[in-house]
This record gives sequence, structure tokens and C-alpha cells, in this order.
Amino acid sequence: MCGFVGFSSANAELDKVKIINDMMKAILHRGPDSGDFFSDNEITMGFRRLKIIDLSDEASQPMFNEDRSCVLVFNGEIYNYKELREELITKGHIFKNNSDSEVIIHGYEEYGENILKKLRGMFAFAIWDKVKETLFMARDMFGIKPLYYTQNTLDGSFLFGSEIKSFLKHPNFIKELNNDALKPYLTFQYSVMDETFFKGVYKLKPAHYIIYRKGEITLKPYWFLKFDIEKESLEHYVEEIKKTLKESVDYHKVSDVKIGSFLSGGIDSSYITSLLKPDKTFSIGFQDYEGVFNETNLAKELSDLLKIENHRKNMNADEFFDIIPTIQYHMDEPHSNLSSIPLYYLSKLAREHVTVVLSGEGADEIFGGYEWYIKSNKLELYEKIPYKFRELISSAALKLPKNRISNFLIKGGQTIEEKFVGQAKIYEEKDAVDILKGEYRKGPSVETITKEVYKNVENKDDLTKMQYLDLKLWLPGDILLKADKMSMANSIELRVPFLDKEVMSLGSKLPSSLRVNKSNTKFALRKASEEILPKEWSNRPKAGFPVPIKYWLREKKYYDMIKEVFNSDFAEEFFKTEKLINMLDIHYNGDENYARKIWTVYVFLIWYRKFFIELK
Repeated sequence: MCGFVGFSSANAELDKVKIINDMMKAILHRGPDSGDFFSDNEITMGFRRLKIIDLSDEASQPMFNEDRSCVLVFNGEIYNYKELREELITKGHIFKNNSDSEVIIHGYEEYGENILKKLRGMFAFAIWDKVKETLFMARDMFGIKPLYYTQNTLDGSFLFGSEIKSFLKHPNFIKELNNDALKPYLTFQYSVMDETFFKGVYKLKPAHYIIYRKGEITLKPYWFLKFDIEKESLEHYVEEIKKTLKESVDYHKVSDVKIGSFLSGGIDSSYITSLLKPDKTFSIGFQDYEGVFNETNLAKELSDLLKIENHRKNMNADEFFDIIPTIQYHMDEPHSNLSSIPLYYLSKLAREHVTVVLSGEGADEIFGGYEWYIKSNKLELYEKIPYKFRELISSAALKLPKNRISNFLIKGGQTIEEKFVGQAKIYEEKDAVDILKGEYRKGPSVETITKEVYKNVENKDDLTKMQYLDLKLWLPGDILLKADKMSMANSIELRVPFLDKEVMSLGSKLPSSLRVNKSNTKFALRKASEEILPKEWSNRPKAGFPVPIKYWLREKKYYDMIKEVFNSDFAEEFFKTEKLINMLDIHYNGDENYARKIWTVYVFLIWYRKFFIELK
């Protein structure tokens, strides 16, 4: 696991060596072991290395092919690199080291852009082809590894890299706030658009590649997510899941450094840990909140059963709040998923013992693990009423006072496209507009964003539609982004065996009833896990990383901390602060639970202060 930066510029007056070194220093945490750069008249590329596979200097980057006509910087792991290496050797390619990186550059020589279809792993990379005078950049199919790019520069330079903060070190980068990003963020809790919170800075989409040549950018997809159901028996899929997941974990455990796993009390990390059987597991919880906010005892129990050493940490509220500016700095964009903070501390704990960890991200999206995916008995009964009548009732209920009954009637008369925007829905769009000022109210609508995704599954069932939306938006925009940024902030590589191309291929064939039914979420996955997990782990409901923020915001110390930020001059730029203070007071007094709404605004303001006030 590593990080890279780069720029293309014909400006002869630029001190390219100084600039690339400054950009590399900004991502030192991604690769503390070594660093180097390449520069010619067209392109400058820098690399920071965290040594994982082939620890020799021969495996360092930037990396070249035999005649040095192509140069590579690469972040990630290619798990089928040994097979690809043998295939390329038979075609006459000469390898200088045993790294997975080298298969990419030789694969590009042999197959061109089609190398992407052969890679099994997580990756973001850039290859400068001197002969074609093109820059070829790509990102893995799920978006596990980040890659940003921009031409928002004074001289037309093209910048690219693993983290946006490195762009700030380029003297010609224009740092501007993207005013359109704030409104949708308040609903989604993460930056949901391709254009980031920095104007003109874009995320390369998962499963896409870029060809950059002489100032022109061509963006293309190389893989499409499809759910094509194959009606096989439960027994068939249980056996396929067991076989495919074991193979994936076997691939993901290849490493020349120590490897461990994150472990909660849930099925996903428990299943991975049971297949991996590492020497150490790592768990985190919250002091004084045993039970719903602390599952470390369950992780310890499973570790003991598997005869694995478990390391645990229990956080307190001060640790949580103290680290928020650091978290938002590493995230690059405002990100209000509360679990990012325990994940940061969990990564820090693991880094004391290992350099690589396996985790359970992706199982919920592929196999159907969220409670949202289950229709309640009441809703199923209500949906027996013809849709046209429910639609009329829904419209009438919009005018009623907000409560559980009116909310049920509203949702019951909406299509899944109208009511489901992903796993996090913090503010209704009209409520977001209500607290925002002026131009910040004009960002794209939630419907505009989700409609582009839903149109690809318009003929699928509701469950598949929800999973598809989560796989395309929530997974890369929230779950995987925080997994990458929080682990790399602590110089540790996080691997996700569920997010494997063969596991996805299998999951996309599962009938809906084997994903979610009246018995449970992730039905087939749970059945597959029963062979190696005790039933209490196989059937345990999903908990995630629950955080006691509701209670902390009713403590005067943290109430005052947030109130000070809400009353700041820079908060006035974006928000009707009297409405923020009123919401904070109502929550503090225990009249309503506005914790997530308060937190989402607070996180944006901390992020803004860090990048636009403190960092000049």
C-alpha cells in the first residue's frame, strides 16, 4: 500500500523537483518506508512506499519496463499477480523483481487498456507512456483505492494523486470551494458527486480509466456492475460462497509482512477472521457503553475460541472529539460517518503490531446485509393497497405534522427510487435548503444524483435497486473512502476480501430470497458461515460501529464546543446559524434527537476551517 502524486506541465519555469517533493511530503503517511520520483519534459511523478510484497529496493517505484519507455506509479495490491507474471513471462517479458507492481506495467505493454480486465485486486495507478505521449490512469472496479485529478490550475497543468491535500503544494493549483457540494452532502453525509468539495477536482470513478494526452482527458468505463440472477438451490450457493470466499481470503493473505484482522461481534469480520486465522485480531469500543456501543467482549470471545490473540481499545469522549480535525484533514473532504473515528483509533492500535489487516467491508452491499433492505410486515400489508391510492395518501400525509404515522404513510406511497438514497440519509433535501444560505442552496438535487444510478436497474426488484445504489454511491463514497484514509493515516494496509471480482460475480447471481428474506439479512452468507462460526455469530444482527454521540451532545462540555463553532463567523457564510443553535438546544434539552444532523454540519465546518482558514 502506497501513495502517488504527479503533474503534467510544459512550464519550464517551474521547479519540478521541489514541487514533487513537497507533494510527496503531503502523503508521507501513505508510504513512510521510501520515496522517489521521475521527471521529464512532459510528466513528473512521485511515489511514497509502504513495503508489503517484495521488500527489496528493486520493487520500489516509480517503476519502468525493460526499455524505460513506460513508467508506473501504483497504489494497491494485485492478488493474482503470480499467475499474470507467469503468463507474461511466456510472452517474452523480463521481470526484475517479485512485486505485484511489475505485472501492471508489463501487462500494459502486452494488452494495453485491456490489462484492466485481467487484474484481480484493489488499485489506482498511473502509467506514463513516453512513445504515445499519453498518461494512462485507472481505478479498481469497487473504488477501494482513491484517485483524484484536476486541471484547475493557473497554467493548465494536469494534477493527479492519491490525496487532494497534495495538490495544495503545487504553486499553480487554484484552491476554491465547490459551492454545489454542500447541499447534497447534508443528505448523504459524504461527498457524493464526481466533482469534490474542491472546485474542479474530480474523483476518478470506480471501474473507469483516463487517457490524458496533450491537455485532453478521455474518461472510459472498463467494467459494468450487473445483477443477472441464476436460480440455483440454497445448497448450491452455500457451497459456492464457502469456496469463493476461502479462495479470496487466501489471495488476500499473501504478504511479506505481518498480517492481522479487524474483528467486531458481527458475521462479516468474524467470517473473514475464521478463514484467515491470523496471529492477532483488533477490536474497539467505547468506555462506559458495554453492549450496543461496545462489542469488544464478543470479539475477545471469538478470538479465544479460535486461539487468536485479541488486542482491544475502549475510547472515551475526549479522545473522540480531540481527533476530529485530524480525521477531517486525512479525509480530504468533509465526511460525517461517525465510524471513521473509531476506525482511525483501531488502525492506530493495529499498526503497533502488524502492517496489513483484513476487514469485512462489502459483505452488506453484495449479499444484502442492511436492515433497510427488509420490508416490515406493516409495509408489506400496506402495499397490498393499490399504488395509486397509496400515492394519494402519501401526498396528503406530507401536509400532516411529522410523526411515525405520517412518515409511514408518506413512505408507503413512494417508489423505492423516491424514498431510498442510500444507507445514510441525514437531512431531507428541503430541510437542508432551509438551514443553508444563498448560493449554497443551489447544489444538485438528491433525485438528480440517484436517478443517474437507478436508470441502470430500472427493471430490477426493489432489493436489487437498493443494493445497486449502495454499491455505486455509498460503498465508494463512504465506506471504502474512510477505510482507505483512516488506515493509511496510520500507515497500515487494509484489505477487503469480500470486495473481490469473483465474490461480486457470485453475489450478483444470488436470487433476492437468498440475499434478504423473512429469516434474516445476508441469508445465504450466514448459512455458508455456519460451518466455521458458532450460530450466535452467524445469526447476530448487524451493529456496525455505533457511536454514543446522542448522549455526548447532551453533555455541556461538548455542547459548548459545538455551539462555539456554530456561532463562528465562517459558519455564518454557509448557514442560518440561529437555526443551527436552535437545533442544538432542542437536542441538548432532550426534546428531540438531532445528533446526526448536528454532527454533519459540525464536521463540515471543522473541515472548512482546516483547509480554507488554517491551511494557506
